[in-house]
Amino acid sequence: MILNLTVDTILNRAVAGNDLSPEEGVILLEQTDPAILENIRGVSDSWRSQQVGETVTYVINRNINFTNICEQHCSFCAFRRDAGDEGAFWLEIDQILEKTAEAVQRGATEICMQGGLNLEAKIQGKSLPYYLHLIQTIKTQFPHLHLHAFSPQEVQFIAREDHLNYADVIMALKDAGVGSMPGTAAEILEDSVRKIICPEKINTATWLEIVETAHRLGVPTTSTMLSGHIETPQQQMYHLQQLRSLQQKAIERNYPARITEFIVLPFVGETAPAPLRRRVGRDQPLLANTLLLTAVARIFLGNYIPNHQPSWVKLGLAGATEALRWGCNDIGGTLMEEHITTMAGAKGGTSMEPKTLIQAIASLGRPAQQRDTLYIPNS
Repeated sequence: MILNLTVDTILNRAVAGNDLSPEEGVILLEQTDPAILENIRGVSDSWRSQQVGETVTYVINRNINFTNICEQHCSFCAFRRDAGDEGAFWLEIDQILEKTAEAVQRGATEICMQGGLNLEAKIQGKSLPYYLHLIQTIKTQFPHLHLHAFSPQEVQFIAREDHLNYADVIMALKDAGVGSMPGTAAEILEDSVRKIICPEKINTATWLEIVETAHRLGVPTTSTMLSGHIETPQQQMYHLQQLRSLQQKAIERNYPARITEFIVLPFVGETAPAPLRRRVGRDQPLLANTLLLTAVARIFLGNYIPNHQPSWVKLGLAGATEALRWGCNDIGGTLMEEHITTMAGAKGGTSMEPKTLIQAIASLGRPAQQRDTLYIPNS
């Protein structure tokens, strides 16, 4: 009964609009009783309804991963290759333009572009000109497309290779035509975890610095969490606290851009490197755990990050549709192709037609609305 009262108190505070503490979030994440879980789900769903309404949004977009050749060796990644390995690729500009043209023909308003950290991606010995060439080539032919491109890790890679500061890199990318930055490479924003799962990646402070710099310079970002591997509930909540503090800072300092959405990315380990796969002990995400984290994230972040999205690639469409009952208000993008998660063994597929997403949303009795990358509905 004491536990129930504690959870009830926490949920009542959330219903009243109070910010929860990370410790309160941990208590919610540790619940297993079905009745308590349903109460958490109900509060998250109600909170979602109050904040963003009943409409479920989606975006017509295409993923373009321009290379999987990467200098890093993250323990969860089945996507990366060394140059010369079987399956290694580096797309030519013409191939990227062909993919972009096809996306536009299918109604895409966004190209999401990220790739491995390829040391050969240089023009006259510099990395930034290569990335600028990618952007400018696409924007010249398709000026109305929104380019959602290059993670904080890629910004750090360019800055390191070209001896630039982060602001210079971000401004150059923005001026060339990048409209927003994917908040990937976050994994878990807690360095003891990062040292195990991605020791070569940027640390927590650097990720936060780059994203804050983007906000200060007028570049919106998304935010993500790679969950369900070796992290604890305490570390999950620490991650969410970092994101909430980052968004609060953007609001308090009146930065021209902010975090637009939060996405839970559950770990898929079927073809991931063996050590982490063995440590985790399963190949596919646990839907129940992901749904609970989704609900707690809505309750914890909702005052500051209103848009929450599941990953249908990782959860499957049925799992992502269920997540719309656990605090999510967006079902994501059509993607058209997806390599990173699929190569890890995900079963959710690589492409969705808009009508399929709309049908999934309609199955919950909620209206669907196409949006753009920055969550402006299409008329």
